[in-house]
Amino acid sequence: MAISMLTAFWVVSFSLVMVPGADWAYAISAGMRERAVPALAGLLSGYLMITGVVAAGVGALVARDPMVLTVLTFVGATYLFWLGANILARPSVPAAGEAQALTTSLGWTIKGFAVSGVNPKALLLFLALLPQFTRQGAAWSIPAQIGALGLVQIVNCAVVYSLVAAGSKYVLRARPEAARRVSQFSGAAMILIALLLLVEQFSQLMR
Repeated sequence: MAISMLTAFWVVSFSLVMVPGADWAYAISAGMRERAVPALAGLLSGYLMITGVVAAGVGALVARDPMVLTVLTFVGATYLFWLGANILARPSVPAAGEAQALTTSLGWTIKGFAVSGVNPKALLLFLALLPQFTRQGAAWSIPAQIGALGLVQIVNCAVVYSLVAAGSKYVLRARPEAARRVSQFSGAAMILIALLLLVEQFSQLMR
């Protein structure tokens, strides 16, 4: 895969992970109750499952009709732009959530899997995001490219959510304005990448 494409995806992925949301809230709850490891294991397992589903599904579609990838790119870039615009307009601030009833490590893991892997919004996000950073004719197949991109996303999640859980007692809840600024910056990055992707697709169609 091209380094430029991987770099662009990493920027978008990191921007998405840095936006406070359900995952942040769950990581904060886990960190405050010293259950970060099982909670993060559940979150990451959910994203790993979604990566496999998207890789298998999109790979089969593209094998039947290569135009599907172009359509997904336009849809994904548009969705990314819409998501960034909404984050800029209404930047979110994390809260601890309602996980205090969980007691066992297994319970935290199952809940984490549900927060990410069984969330239709997460599946939609991966379906819209991953395929647009793949390229037909590359050395790797489309499913392999999606799998690699999914692993980049999972690594970003592991790093950021670990820091969120570790700092939940001292930083994020005490400084909601910092979380709001992070949201705004991430939203702007999403809009910029979405515009670049749209311009690239239009230029390819005009050739």
